[in-house]
Amino acid sequence: MTDTILITGTSSGYGKATAEHFLNEGWNVIATMRRPEAAEFAGDTSRLRVLPLDVTDENSIASLIEAAGPVDVLVNNAGVGAVGAFEAMPMALVRQLFETNTIGVMAMCQAIIPQMRARRAGIIVNVTSSVTLGAFPLAAAYTASKQAIAGFTGSLAHELNHFSIRAKLVEPGYAPTTQFGANAIIPVDQLIPDTYAALAQPIMEAFAHPALTTKEADVAEAVWQAVADKQDRLHFPAGADAVALAERHPA
Repeated sequence: MTDTILITGTSSGYGKATAEHFLNEGWNVIATMRRPEAAEFAGDTSRLRVLPLDVTDENSIASLIEAAGPVDVLVNNAGVGAVGAFEAMPMALVRQLFETNTIGVMAMCQAIIPQMRARRAGIIVNVTSSVTLGAFPLAAAYTASKQAIAGFTGSLAHELNHFSIRAKLVEPGYAPTTQFGANAIIPVDQLIPDTYAALAQPIMEAFAHPALTTKEADVAEAVWQAVADKQDRLHFPAGADAVALAERHPA
C-alpha cells in the first residue's frame, strides 16, 4: 500500500517542492494551504489531495485531520518570517510569529500523534531554519520561534520513540525569495529604524549577495532523507549554507 504524507504550507517554496518530490516518488500526498483554490502543482497529480488548513486555528486543524484520514508522515513546513530590529517589532508581530511557527507546529503534532501512536508507526518532520544552527542579527524573534521547535522536537523524539514514531528536524538555509519574500509579515524596511541603519546596511547587502544559498530542491531532498532515515538522527540541514553552519556549530 502506498504511504501517505501530509505537508503544511504547500502553496509555494519548500512545501510545494516537497509535495512534488514525494509525488514523483509515488507517494500519496495531502498538500495543505490556506487557499487551496490557488494550488498549482507540476507532474502527475493523480495521487494529490489539496485541503485547506490554517495552523493557527484549532477548528481548521481538527477538520483537516478528519478529512485526511490515516497519515504516515507529517511535515510541518508552514511558517512566516520577520526580519528587522527587535526593538522595532510590535509585540503583536512577535505573537503572530509564535502562533504560526511554534504553536501551529505543536498543535499539528498533537493532532496527528494519537493515530500514529495507535498504529505504533509514523514520522513527524518539523521544518525550522538554519538560524537555529548559528545566530545572526535582525532575526531575534524569528529565531526564537524556530529555536523553540528545535528544542520541542528533540524532546518529542524521545517521547515518541517509545511508540515507534520518529521525529526529525529539517533546517533550511537562506533562500532569498522564500524567506524574505512571500512569507515576510512586514517588509524589512519597516522594521529597521534609522538608528539601526549603520548596523543593518552591510547585513542586508550580504543577504542580497550571499555566497551560499538553499534551493527548494535541497529542502525537498532533506525531507526525503529524514523520512527515509531509520536511525536516531535528529538534524537534517538543507542547503550548502545550512550544511556549512551545521559543520561549524555541531549539535
